[in-house]
Amino acid sequence: MSQYSGKIVFYEGKCFTGRKLEVCGDCDNFQDRGFLNRVNSIRVESSAWVCYDNPDFKGQQYILERGEYPEFQSWNAHNDHMGSCRPIRMHGEHYRMELFEGPDFTGQCVELCEDCPFLQRRGFSKNCISSLRVFGDGAWVMYEEPNFHGCMYIVERGNYSTHTKWQAQNPNIQSIRRVVNYF
Repeated sequence: MSQYSGKIVFYEGKCFTGRKLEVCGDCDNFQDRGFLNRVNSIRVESSAWVCYDNPDFKGQQYILERGEYPEFQSWNAHNDHMGSCRPIRMHGEHYRMELFEGPDFTGQCVELCEDCPFLQRRGFSKNCISSLRVFGDGAWVMYEEPNFHGCMYIVERGNYSTHTKWQAQNPNIQSIRRVVNYF
């Protein structure tokens, strides 16, 4: 298995029952694989995954690390819709990111190398992150609420000049953590 793949199993029923779909790489549309967009439980056998409630890697994002999720509430979903997924591209364990208050890497900047349950404690005056840069090999999960709650967004190595580049509706980010459980 390459470092870019993993295995995740989706089940239509709660507690790993009903029809299932096994995925070992990018899957842009569950329906193309003969599976309805209804998922009530998930087993992540390896890697860490970002799953989307719509096809083509669009819509609400969910980070799923190795483990079992017996019902959709266990991955913080509000319903059983799931349309696409991909493994998180991880190369190693080097984590660093720069967060900017303004778009296009302007305004106040805070550098992170570790999890941060509440960004305002790190000196950020607002809960707005309008742009960011991710360096190194690690992936990060950003949350709209403190203590790793609320809507989540996955960012990997690259430059994100506005919040729309990580598919957010607004720039409100209050906590961030590293993705580390991916084997």
